[in-house]
Amino acid sequence: MKLAVLAGGVGGARFVQALIEVVHPGDVTVIANVGDDLEVHSLHVSPDLDTLLYTLAGLGDEDRGWGRASETWNARDTIERLGGETWFQLGDRDLGLHLVRTEALRRGEPLSAVTARIARAVGLGLPLLPATDDRLRTRIRTPAGEFEFQERPG
Repeated sequence: MKLAVLAGGVGGARFVQALIEVVHPGDVTVIANVGDDLEVHSLHVSPDLDTLLYTLAGLGDEDRGWGRASETWNARDTIERLGGETWFQLGDRDLGLHLVRTEALRRGEPLSAVTARIARAVGLGLPLLPATDDRLRTRIRTPAGEFEFQERPG
């Protein structure tokens, strides 16, 4: 039986982890939410896609539920010391992935191809696809204006 799972974030990653304990990982294709994607420090960040990638490849920080295990924060600390924004927590290992992804996207490579290459490089044992290669953003309308889901108003 082949399964396609629509997933995003920590809950989606944990669901797929449980699923592949009872279904062969090669029979599962994960389609990840990209509606929460954003730019941080001019880098393309896909929080849900990354959480799924890290968790399912055994690289995730199980205590936080997001980000890389054994992460270091040297770049973030430097950004903060220099007065830059650090509200969106990006660790050093995580930044490496975002640098590679952003460079490939700027060369015109589709997000699905970049994701497949990164998934292979980290040894992910199942297909992980973004929901779309197009730019898709969740927007929230408030009395104060319209914001992207991950945007920090103010």
